[in-house]
Amino acid sequence: MFSSLILGCGNFGGIGSAPAFYGMGETEAQAIALMDRAWDAGINAFDTADAYGGGRSETYIGRWLHAKGSSVRDRMVLTSKVFNPVGPGADERGLSRVHILRQIDASLSRLQTDRLDLYLMHEWDPDTPIDETLCVFDDIVRAGKVRQIGASNVTAGQIALALGVALPNGWPPIRCVQNSFSLLDRTVESDDVLPYCAYRGIAFTAFSPLAGGWLAGKYRQGQPYPAGSRMTLRPEPYEHLPTEAVFRGLSALESAARARGVAMSSLALTWVLAQPGVTAAVIGPRRLEHLDQAIAAREITLTPDEIATLARTFQDPEKAHHGGHGETPPSP
Repeated sequence: MFSSLILGCGNFGGIGSAPAFYGMGETEAQAIALMDRAWDAGINAFDTADAYGGGRSETYIGRWLHAKGSSVRDRMVLTSKVFNPVGPGADERGLSRVHILRQIDASLSRLQTDRLDLYLMHEWDPDTPIDETLCVFDDIVRAGKVRQIGASNVTAGQIALALGVALPNGWPPIRCVQNSFSLLDRTVESDDVLPYCAYRGIAFTAFSPLAGGWLAGKYRQGQPYPAGSRMTLRPEPYEHLPTEAVFRGLSALESAARARGVAMSSLALTWVLAQPGVTAAVIGPRRLEHLDQAIAAREITLTPDEIATLARTFQDPEKAHHGGHGETPPSP
């Protein structure tokens, strides 16, 4: 069972899956400090991927787990993902049988564990038939290497398609979906992912609940982006955000947080956790104070009126940017 917060480990030893940033991000000592604080605060779920930091993220977690011992591992929900390139070869990416079988063993070795509690497709693979992917997932579940499977960065239609293939074959269905969701990115509402997951009983975990630091007050109108921030390293997902409307919304969010005596990031995270159908939020703190602000979000209570007011604070820049999908998924 997930805790309401999941420690995202994408910056351990790198900045996500980008090879250009391998060796950057948190050092192993910094990662250990974050994992210690998170575990002590009752965060029992850690989220990583085979490509994060070129494998460094899984390696850091594995060493931490080895030092902590089996009592910690047995109480943890450990999640990893597969899809992104881990090398230059054609068989070193995607969701093919060859790649998944190679990567699950590599991940388990780095993590120093015999199983993953949840294994996610990091992206949908247009070049591999979904039945090939789901069949090999069935094999690794039967082998005891993975307990449940999930998917990230997927549409409602893709979830429905995967269920429609898995269920008749007796293969393990998707049990968890992990997509971006925040006050600044509500696409999962407009493209039906969130309601569809709720309808199918699929857990939904929100990544980027602070929109790459935008909802933490990191970026100020008319001021340069802080060195080392996402807007200086990997700005592409957020390049549509520097608008008058967004900065007005950030000012209103900051005022609301100040009135409560809490951090902007804590209030924005509380809003995500309060949404129907959201099981947990994946947080990616870079420093201990960021982690403490996320932990504090669990203590904030919002009334329905306050939830609605925060939602109205921002126009929907993501929907305006992408036009929304408006997709109604079939029922498998």
